Parts: sequence; C-alpha cells; structure tokens
Amino acid sequence: MSVRKLKPVTPAQRFRVVNGFDSLTKSKPEKSLLIPNNSSGGRNNKGKMTVPHRGGGHKRRYRIIDFKRNKFDVFGTVKTIEYDPNRSSFIALVEYKDGEKRYIIAQNGLKIGQKVISGKKATPEIGNSLYLSEIPLGTIISCIELNPNKGASLARSAGTFAQLMAKDGKFGTIKLPSGETRMVLLSCMATIGAVSNSDHQLIISGKAGRSRWLGNRPRTRPVAMNPVDHPMGGGEGRASGGHPRSKKGIPAKGYKTRSKSKFSDKFIIERRKK
Repeated sequence: MSVRKLKPVTPAQRFRVVNGFDSLTKSKPEKSLLIPNNSSGGRNNKGKMTVPHRGGGHKRRYRIIDFKRNKFDVFGTVKTIEYDPNRSSFIALVEYKDGEKRYIIAQNGLKIGQKVISGKKATPEIGNSLYLSEIPLGTIISCIELNPNKGASLARSAGTFAQLMAKDGKFGTIKLPSGETRMVLLSCMATIGAVSNSDHQLIISGKAGRSRWLGNRPRTRPVAMNPVDHPMGGGEGRASGGHPRSKKGIPAKGYKTRSKSKFSDKFIIERRKK
C-alpha cells in the first residue's frame, strides 16, 4: 500500500494525495455479491431533510460482506483484493472448496492464493477468524464481535487493530483502537491481523468537488445564520456565537452525551483517551 502525490498541473491537484491502489488486483466486483444501495439524500419517508449536508455523490452498489465468518472449518482461497466504495478498508473475495464465494474485510498482508479458515481448528495466522478463547495473548486482532454470532462490529475501518490483553473467566480484555480497554465474551470471534489500507489517513482530497463525489454537501457556519435557524446565529456584527452547540441545542466540545446508566459501563475497564 502506498500513496501518490500528484503533480500540480491544476490548482486542485497541487495538494492532492491519492491512494496508490497497488495492492488491488481487480476493478470489477463479483456480481453475485452485489445489491442496490439507494441513497436517501438525508430525507425521511416524508421527503423532509432530517440529516443536513448530505446528497448527490456517485452511484454505489453495496458489496455483501461476511462479517460473521460462520463457514467453520472449511478452507477458502483468497482470489482478489478489491476496492469497496462503502468503506475505507479494502475487501477480499474468498472462494471456498464447495464453490461458494464471500467477501471479507481484507487484513494487512493478505495475499492472493492464501488460504483462510475460521473456527476452533484455525491457527492464529493473518486472515483467519477464531474465538477469542483460542487466540494467544498479545495478538493483534480486528473485526471483533461484541456479542456472540452477531458479526464483527469493532476495529473494522482502514488501518485499525485491537490487542487481546488478558483472559479471565468467560471474558477477555481487549485494548481498542480508541484507547478504551473493555471486556468482551471469549465466545465472540475476531480476525487475526490489522485491517488493510493503513495509508487511508494520509489521503488529501485537494478540492471541494471530491467531497461532492462522496455525497457531502457544503456546510454553512452556524455563526453566519439567523437566530431562527441555529442557536449560535444572530447578534450584531461578527458575534462569536456563544458556546458551541448543535442545531438542537446540545453543547459541543466537552459536554458528555453518554448515558450515566448505560448497561455496558460495567464492561469498560478504562475509558478512551480524550
């Protein structure tokens, strides 16, 4: 994986940094694993805008990803490493012995022709999916289940990984990408290795048009609005707008929105770093 800095032949390309895509092997996706992905433009079923700054963008098709990795004890061969417009990480097409094909999140170092397997018989090698009870301590993991058989929900974006720190009873202690340390049931599954496309954080759009391709519309500064439109609007001259807050009046920058009685508090050993 690498990034490319473009020559400044236009003002838009002067600062642009793009992904090299040198680890990708195929441009066309597997047709049998595609479904339509309709965009709402931020509107609800009545046509009213409920999410601002959303709309337009390039048409996408959703790739069905196997987050559960529940085809146990059957070897699959990695056929391709592909781009997915719906996520920051790359995906890998795996073909199993019985001919079934599935997309999985590609781990860093996953190669074409490599064999992957999930279940209790799997060895702790890159791309294999195991129960936390079977993974050695200190192993770098990603695509972690939060509840058994629910599918991966933690450490799924580009370049992220977690580390299995300890095991005690039916719980394992995991250090997450945010810095939070929490307990997860050992009956949950995780995949060995860090998620691919770690250079994603180095990409620079270079122009406003690329945000429009991604479906992001321009954002008006709240201090430039009228009082009827936003709590930070109005005032004589260039007023600061007061304490930063959302359109619904919820304070930003330090205000805690997490419920004080959230059920998962008892599983969190150390909160994420601020």
